[in-house]
Amino acid sequence: MKKILFAACVAMVAVGAVAQKDNTLSKAERKNGWTLLFDGKSSGGWRGYNKPSFPSGWVIENGTLKALGTAKGDTGGDIIYEKEQFEYFEVVWDWKIDKGGNSGFFYHVTEDKKYAAPYHTGPEYQLIDDIGFPEKLEKWQTVGADYAMYDPPADKKLKPAGEWNHSRIVFTKDKAEYWLNGELTASFVPWSDDWTKRRNSGKWDAFPDYGKARTGFIALQDHGSEAWFKNIKIRKL
Repeated sequence: MKKILFAACVAMVAVGAVAQKDNTLSKAERKNGWTLLFDGKSSGGWRGYNKPSFPSGWVIENGTLKALGTAKGDTGGDIIYEKEQFEYFEVVWDWKIDKGGNSGFFYHVTEDKKYAAPYHTGPEYQLIDDIGFPEKLEKWQTVGADYAMYDPPADKKLKPAGEWNHSRIVFTKDKAEYWLNGELTASFVPWSDDWTKRRNSGKWDAFPDYGKARTGFIALQDHGSEAWFKNIKIRKL
């Protein structure tokens, strides 16, 4: 009898522990206002930056939105979620990158022919292979940084190239936070004196509109290496 009861309990635990399917919203998420930006099956809602359609440098592969790494340099291969622009939000996504790879997740992106890429206007949550990148990286260039603005900690919880990482951004009027695998990597007050000082430190001199927009598109970067994305979810705050 004890063995039967134990087996039944194990079975109940197993049923209760069924993982949520990729690229779906739970009842709780829907109730709390989350929107799914990628359904795992189609490119619906996404198109090339400054382009009318979804570019050939991206594909849907095994439930992921994948950059093939065909872009030359850091312009021309990026995509945006075109259905809606966001001001204050919480966004999460899972990603992995090829060995030595480089990519990025952008927000508050302005689209205009005078800009060659999303990074000319939108802040970037840096995605890169810290371990296998072929060149020396500054702290502001590593995973979890607010690129060229706020450094992540050296002891962050990063999984290596080829393995899935989970990232999160919470952006409000009073505070912005970047998270990696459940740990905080950057925190700052948007458009504060400190933010403005960093923004005017020289890195962005060639991009006078960087960080000015307070509402804009979400964008993903093709920086010439393969990168995979899934479970991209956002809610307005």
